[in-house]
Amino acid sequence: MASRPRRPRFEIAGVKISSGYRKTLEIPLMKLPTGSSLSLPITVLNGIEDGPVVFLSAAIHGDELNGVEIVHQLLGEISAKALRGTIIAVPVVNVLGFVNESRYLPDGRDLNRHFPGSPRGSLASRIANLFMTTVANHCELGIDFHTGTGHRGNIPQIRGNMDDAEVRALTEVFAPPVALHARLRDGSLRGAASDDTRKVLLFEGGQAHRFQPDMINAGVDGTLRVLAHKGMIENAPKPDHEIFWSRSAKWVRARRSGVLRLEAKLGDLVAKGDVIGRIGDTSPGKSLRVLSPVNGRIIGIIRNPIINQGGPIANIAEEQPNGASK
Repeated sequence: MASRPRRPRFEIAGVKISSGYRKTLEIPLMKLPTGSSLSLPITVLNGIEDGPVVFLSAAIHGDELNGVEIVHQLLGEISAKALRGTIIAVPVVNVLGFVNESRYLPDGRDLNRHFPGSPRGSLASRIANLFMTTVANHCELGIDFHTGTGHRGNIPQIRGNMDDAEVRALTEVFAPPVALHARLRDGSLRGAASDDTRKVLLFEGGQAHRFQPDMINAGVDGTLRVLAHKGMIENAPKPDHEIFWSRSAKWVRARRSGVLRLEAKLGDLVAKGDVIGRIGDTSPGKSLRVLSPVNGRIIGIIRNPIINQGGPIANIAEEQPNGASK
């Protein structure tokens, strides 16, 4: 049997990486007020044989840490000498937010609302432009890792345009517990990097400011399945669950302020009218029941029991088999 073509040297940011090698680069990002330099760290695995180019990105929101560990574990598990194609891994896109333990950049901007960016725009716009031109534009596929924000926790899920046959097929291969149809959002990395030739999957799992092993394992295993499906690696763990497909999800919000005592858990299947929790006061007395408005699955939940009127309680996805269009 004829061997596959040997992969040529891969060039990124002016650096050439030979086939079968891994290299970590520091891409200049900006000067700090102290005069010292800040850079964007990326690791490139250039495989020994020809194949796709894929990016793995995390911490576009600097406090969303599960994705950082997902990328770290994937880099520890995959060898460039056994890889077909190239992986460009960016474990921390929002370096300033990561250092400051913040979702946002120092000027309060959300980096994931400024793609594809501009080399002459705001700081967020410049970072977005650097990522697009240095990383995303080389690739045919990307997986972007996120968590819930603040006190919100998410079940492992893939969000994508399930009306796109390739995105839906890749989601099925990833095999998350939940697959949620989500339109492309202007300004997001997924929106800017998705086109006819490049697809992006967005993984959500867990909560900000922490490592959660079950969420990390779901992200690592799903990514390995996608890489194996693309022919880049040989083996990947098989899923042990069915996918819950949904085209719509909605947050149930508090009708009064108070202390929330949850009775449902993340991942629970609920029927319309089921009690999710109760809102009361610090002293015993009457409480307000929180009811599910639909039949579905709880894919996101609030972890802070102190809640204000209108605050989010639970994100419930309605089931639609195979993510089929309405």
